[in-house]
Amino acid sequence: MHIVYEKKTNKKLGEAIDSLTEQLKENGFGVLWQLNFKDKLKEKGLDFEEDFVVMEVCNPKKAKEVMGKNIHIGYVLPCKMVVREKNNQTYIGMTRPEALIDLFDDFNLNEIAKEVEGTLRQSIESTV
Repeated sequence: MHIVYEKKTNKKLGEAIDSLTEQLKENGFGVLWQLNFKDKLKEKGLDFEEDFVVMEVCNPKKAKEVMGKNIHIGYVLPCKMVVREKNNQTYIGMTRPEALIDLFDDFNLNEIAKEVEGTLRQSIESTV
């Protein structure tokens, strides 16, 4: 089981983040929080060479729906997406909702996870 879905893009980091944010918005998701590990580690006196931006994203209706069926799903919400650089190349990815839902052995949530993952994949594909 692959837990990460990731695509390479020719866009620069900032452009990829802006484009992904717009695509997510068009698909009913908002960015709740964003952190660049490179900057945060630098604040702590540690070097990390590449930008690694974590974005927590959420569709409130879907979050309410899954948490209404299984409150423990809140432990893996909001969805995590990443825009990162390696060797002057930008990558956009996510932790796959379908893979995470499988960890809960709650088959009632598989369709919702599949729908959410499809929407997030579409947002990535439209960004690259």
